[in-house]
Amino acid sequence: MRILTVGDVCGSVGCDFLIRTLPKLKQDNKIDLTVVNGENSADGNGITPASLDMLYSAGADVITGGNHSLRRREVFDKMENDPFLLRPHNMHTSGVGTGYTEIDLGRNRVAVINLVGRVYMLEAYDPFKAADELIEKANKSGIKIILIDFHAEATSEKRALAYYSDGRVSAVFGTHTHVLTADCEILPKGTGFISDIGMTGPIDSVLGVKKELSIARIKDAASVKFELADGKCKLNGCIFEIDEKTGLTTALNTINITEITT
Repeated sequence: MRILTVGDVCGSVGCDFLIRTLPKLKQDNKIDLTVVNGENSADGNGITPASLDMLYSAGADVITGGNHSLRRREVFDKMENDPFLLRPHNMHTSGVGTGYTEIDLGRNRVAVINLVGRVYMLEAYDPFKAADELIEKANKSGIKIILIDFHAEATSEKRALAYYSDGRVSAVFGTHTHVLTADCEILPKGTGFISDIGMTGPIDSVLGVKKELSIARIKDAASVKFELADGKCKLNGCIFEIDEKTGLTTALNTINITEITT
């Protein structure tokens, strides 16, 4: 089985590029399941019903989230009723949504888990304990193919969770930092891992934001409202090849598609 994971989609610019790029990427690589992180898919941040529709139109099967997942109240109803729209399971919430789903692909079922880190991040419940609970839930359902989107800041925390889950899940992939890392590997017990699968959105930016605004905020502590950058885009992600009998990763490779302009 070939599973494509796509890094944080940034605003309407990123959604539009995803719509133009993802269908061919899936076809060329014979992808069976596509997981897209959409917590920044609305202009500004968060996710809205409009950006959600764009992600699904592009070809996302499951949409994961992060620390901005609950910024837009207008998506709460969708989050409550759409089983394939996730937010980190271990967030302190009022009960909106879930960080776990099961996808029936006919010959196989896949469980997707969405967690958030605690190092340099928002307050959250223990992601290790949450991972244990949700892996057990998938096991009780008879599911061998289990993915974890760990939305976290520190690569050490991501790597620790991956080793902690090694052999019990198919893959652990990091999101949140918007930088495609060069550490994709198969861990000793067969779990595929990468610290961060990058972002989908404008290249000439600071994590999707207009660079001059990010510079003003960071350098001068200016109180400026972040605005989405524009221009040429990229799509980052990772493809995991999973053994359907064992549920473990046999190969993985990163994706970095850059928009060509004339």
